[in-house]
Amino acid sequence: MEKSLLVKVWVLLVLLTISSALVGNNFPHYRYIIAIIIGLTLVKFLGISFFFMELRKAHAFWKTIIILYLFIFSTIAILIF
Repeated sequence: MEKSLLVKVWVLLVLLTISSALVGNNFPHYRYIIAIIIGLTLVKFLGISFFFMELRKAHAFWKTIIILYLFIFSTIAILIF
């Protein structure tokens, strides 16, 4: 894989981490903070798993399982809070 693409993804992940911290400290509504941070975390997880763990080259079964797990986990986490 191209090194420049990995660097771009890494910079995006760092920016998402910083934005999660800023949202957590500056957003006034508790319910929305949870949904926004979980959404940003999902994007970060997908970036890490598809680009740095080479899940893009994996079988479609594993890609589907990861995406279903994220959908179920995030739905349950948002509904609990």
